[in-house]
This record gives sequence, structure tokens and C-alpha cells, in this order.
Amino acid sequence: MIYFFCFFIFLLGLTIGSFINCLVWRLHKKEGIMNRSYCPKCRYKIAWYDNIPILSFLILKGKCRHCSKRISWQYPIVELITGLLFVLAWYININLDSKCYVLYDMCYVQLLRDWFIISVMIIIFIYDLRWYLILDKVTIPAGIAVLIFNLVLGFNLLNLLVSGIIGGSFFLVQFLVSKGKWVGGGDIRLGALMGLILGWPGVILAIFLAYIIGSVAAIGLLITGKKKWGSMVPMGIFLSTATIIILFWGDFILNWYLGLLVF
Repeated sequence: MIYFFCFFIFLLGLTIGSFINCLVWRLHKKEGIMNRSYCPKCRYKIAWYDNIPILSFLILKGKCRHCSKRISWQYPIVELITGLLFVLAWYININLDSKCYVLYDMCYVQLLRDWFIISVMIIIFIYDLRWYLILDKVTIPAGIAVLIFNLVLGFNLLNLLVSGIIGGSFFLVQFLVSKGKWVGGGDIRLGALMGLILGWPGVILAIFLAYIIGSVAAIGLLITGKKKWGSMVPMGIFLSTATIIILFWGDFILNWYLGLLVF
């Protein structure tokens, strides 16, 4: 039975990943989301059978059926990662929780919240990676939705609000000191969103982890010559990655770290 649920949820994640790819492109082009998908190279409208997550990419060998131009690897990778993260969220929230017997149990609300957070963080990751920008039209509505989710789940309102202020202020100070050279306004809103998602002390853990990941990535880019000292690096990709990690394993990481301090 567990394999059936994993397969079904994986397909759901693939579908959401396909939608995310479409949404990111439409946000960039300022186009409506209800229009049919099209090839960004030749703008030919894509038939449904050429729009099946991962499968169509493999069948078409990564090329558009009409113009034969290359389809970005972003599409199958995002679909695959979304599918895997959806399964992971289900496994952590439902399969490992023996108390989830009924459909109206709060663990299902938490699962929906986590799926939503995963989707938002993937959108932020892709957009910042490609265009070095974190959109307010993504972070602000997401912050409102997550706050409602967390309040329904019984989180402390004061904790969430203070955490949001801490997360946003951390980047606001950098923005003011550097006059916008170190971080952008989008990072401030993303920091606040992280606080609303993770609360205290999760937001601090996530920011700390993001800077560790970012430092390792920056060193790797410098060594390989892909970036020069002082080059701009999209911080949103590290913050979104750290948010998902702390969302699932924040308590484990915190206990591990406190254990190091004790011994």
C-alpha cells in the first residue's frame, strides 16, 4: 500500500512541478497562467501529449517537436525534484505518524502546508537562479497563506510575527549598510517569509545554514572559474534550499548542534 501512495503522490508532485515551470516562465513574461503552454523558442503551442512531465521530455529526446530546438533540462529536473519532495513530505507527515487515521486530522493540513511551502521555495529558487530576482508577488501572498496555515496548526502568533521580523531585519540591516549592494529588497521579504514558515529558532538555523551552503557553493564557483571575486550570487537559491531542509530536519539539526555544545 505504501508504494501505491508513493507512486500517486510522486505523480502529483510531477504535475505540480510542470505547473511551476510554466508559472515561472509566465511570471517572467508577465503572461496569464490560463493560456496554453508553448515552446519558448518557436512559440508553437504544445499539445497535451508533448506536455506529460518527464515522459514527454524523454520521448522527444529533449527537443521541441516543431522547431527541434533544445528543451532546457530545467523542466524535467524541477518536475523530478518536486515529485521527490512531495513524497518526502508525505512520508514525514503521514506515514511516520501513526496517529493520522482520519482525513480531517491536522497532520493532513500540515502536509498541505508543506507541499505549498515546497512549491513556493522551488519557484523562488528557479526565478532567482535565472533572473537574480525574488518577486514580491510570490513572497507576500505566500507569507499570508503560510501564516494562516500555521495559525490553524496551532503555532504561536507572537512567535511567528517576531520570527518574521527577525528574518526580514537580518537582511534589512545588510541592505541599509551596503546601500543595496550586498542584498536586494527581495531578500528582505524572503527573510520575513522564512520567519513565518519556520518560527523561532528555525529561522536563525535556516539563515545560518543558507550562508554555509552559499559559502561552499561560492568557493566551488571561484575554484572552477565560473565566478570571480565580488561577482553577484543569487542568495535566494540558498535561502530557499535551507528553508526546506530546516522545515523537515530543523529539530534534528538543532539537537545535534546543542549536543556538540554540551560535550
